[in-house]
Amino acid sequence: MKKRKMILLLIDLVVMVILTFFDQFTKYLAVLYLKGQPSIPILKDVLVLQYLENKGAAFGMLQNQKIFFIFIEVLILFVIAFVLCRMPSHKKYTLMHMILAFVASGAVGNMIDRISQDYVVDFIYFVLIDFPIFNVADIYVTFATAVFIIAILFYYKEEDFAFLSVKQKMMRTPNYTEDGNLK
Repeated sequence: MKKRKMILLLIDLVVMVILTFFDQFTKYLAVLYLKGQPSIPILKDVLVLQYLENKGAAFGMLQNQKIFFIFIEVLILFVIAFVLCRMPSHKKYTLMHMILAFVASGAVGNMIDRISQDYVVDFIYFVLIDFPIFNVADIYVTFATAVFIIAILFYYKEEDFAFLSVKQKMMRTPNYTEDGNLK
């Protein structure tokens, strides 16, 4: 592997560790200060901190399906690792590196909870729209998904993902100019 690619992968790993640590730290604080306590309003009738032990997914779906969720999270991590290892080390892909680091951090953060305690600690609740209680890892995944959709629609082109093709050896990897445009 080229030196630049190794440096990018190391940066991805450091970002993931930092984001995962922050997620776990916020959950630790939630357990310490919110568990067994009444909810704490942050913005009256809008945002509340409220402790919840979630054994399923959002909206109470798939309760007590720990093995299924861990399998999906591990699968997501393998796909992310595959994509990161195949992704060209050009500046154009910096955004994609960040998107994948956020998704991986969210998956790892919630997987740690599922493995260590059989549930995910959720504690952020938007009362105004009665949205399911969530956590920082969920924010990572939601934010990254939104940025990914915008990037796919307005920034990346189909040929930018030729590196994912199994026929890649036969396909030419796109060449870029200094400003990040295709040659």
